[in-house]
Formats: sequence, structure tokens, C-alpha cells
Amino acid sequence: MKKYTPHSSFSISKIYCVLFGHNYVTSKQVTHHIKEYTCSHCGEQATTNSRGRLEVMTPKLKEINDVLASVHAKKAARIKGKIKLQAAS
Repeated sequence: MKKYTPHSSFSISKIYCVLFGHNYVTSKQVTHHIKEYTCSHCGEQATTNSRGRLEVMTPKLKEINDVLASVHAKKAARIKGKIKLQAAS
């Protein structure tokens, strides 16, 4: 005889989000204009797309944001290094 185990996907937080909408909080700033958000109730993740609208986070978007963040950090470090060299001259 098989035992029935309830699905872990049911929660009061998810019902709250279905009724009232998500309460997104900024979880990571990828660049100056692209951010990652997480719902404070159900934990769903979202990011801004190329038009500035929120889009549900997928593994592909997560990978794109990670690469974009590393490129942005390298560029910011390079610009910061140039500013220090110009100020010293």
C-alpha cells in the first residue's frame, strides 16, 4: 500500500500572492538599470528585461544576468583604475 505524501508546493504564501500579487524586493543589482527581485512572500524570482518590465526568472536569464554582472564589474574596475591614474598625473 502506497503512502500519500502531500505536495510541498502548497502554501499560504502562494495563495496570498495569487490573490493580492507579489511583493517584490530587490535581491541583487546586476547593473545600474538591471536588477533581480525576490517575492518576500513566496520566494518567486524575477528580473527586468530589455524593456524594463519584470519577467519571471529562468535558468537562461539567471545565466545571462551572472555574465552581465561580471562584465559590468570588470568595466567598472577598469574605469575606476583609469580615473586614479589620471588624478595622479
